[in-house]
Amino acid sequence: MKNMFAGVVLFLIIVIGAESIFIVRETERAILLRFGEVVQADLSPGLHFKLPLVNTVRKFDARVLTVTADAQRYLTLEQKALVVDSFAKWRIVDVQKFYTATSGEEARASNLLAQRINDGLRNKFGERDLQEVVSGQRDLLMEELTRELNLSSADEYGIEVIDVRVKQIELPLDVRASVYDRMTSERQREAQQLRSRGNELAIGIEADADRQEAVLLVEAYRDAERIRGEGDARAAATYAEAYSRNEEFYAFTRSLNSYQESFSSKGDILLVDPDSEYFKYLRGSDIQ
Repeated sequence: MKNMFAGVVLFLIIVIGAESIFIVRETERAILLRFGEVVQADLSPGLHFKLPLVNTVRKFDARVLTVTADAQRYLTLEQKALVVDSFAKWRIVDVQKFYTATSGEEARASNLLAQRINDGLRNKFGERDLQEVVSGQRDLLMEELTRELNLSSADEYGIEVIDVRVKQIELPLDVRASVYDRMTSERQREAQQLRSRGNELAIGIEADADRQEAVLLVEAYRDAERIRGEGDARAAATYAEAYSRNEEFYAFTRSLNSYQESFSSKGDILLVDPDSEYFKYLRGSDIQ
C-alpha cells in the first residue's frame, strides 16, 4: 500500500514538474499568462518555469511571415481601373500588444494587415496616373506604403511591416481590349511620325550629298584645267628653251616624231611630193 502511495506521489511530482517547465525556441516569441492576464511579456529563448493550473504560455512564430492579399480592383488618378495582386512581409515585434489586439491569432493578424494593405493601395493608386503606377513611381509607392503601414501596425497590432510588394498589375477584362486597341493606335501614330521624320531627314541628306557632289565636280574640273594649263605652259617653255639652244636639232626631232606618227599604220596612204620640204630630213644630201 505504501509503495502504491509512493508511486502515485512520484507520478504527481513528475506531472507537476513537467507542467512547470517549458522551453521557448529561438524562432518563437512567448508570453506568460495568469488566468488570462499577461504577467510576463516577450520571454527570452530558453528554459522557463510556471505554476501549473495558474499560468499558461502562449507562443508565436518570431520569423518573417507572409500575408497575401486577394486581387483587388483600384482606380488611378485618371479613373482607369487596374486589378492588383499584392503581398507583404511582416513579423511580431511587440508580443503583448500583438496578443491583446489579435488574441494571439496569426490568421486574424493577417486579415487585419491585408485590409490595411488594400486601403493603402487604394489611396496610393488614386493619387497617381497609370504610367506612374506601372513603372515610373512604383517603387516609391511601395516604399511610402510600407512606411505608413509600419507606423500604424506597430502601434496598434505590435507588428512590423518589413515590405509590401505588388506581384501583378493587370487591366480588367472588360476594358483590356479597348485599352490595347488604344495603345496600338498610339504606337502606330508614333511609328508614322518617326517614319515621316526619317523620310524628311533622308531627303535632306540626299540633297546635301548632291550639292557636295556638284561642288566636288566643279572643283575637280577647275583644278584639272589649272593643272593642264600649267602643264601646257611648262611644255611650251621647254620647247622654246630647246628651240633656242639648237634650232636645227629641234626641227630634226620634230620631223622624226612626225614621220613616226604619219607612217605608223601600213594601211594609210599619204600623197606627198617627194621633193617637198616635209621630206628634207629623209634626203641625205640635205642633212647638215
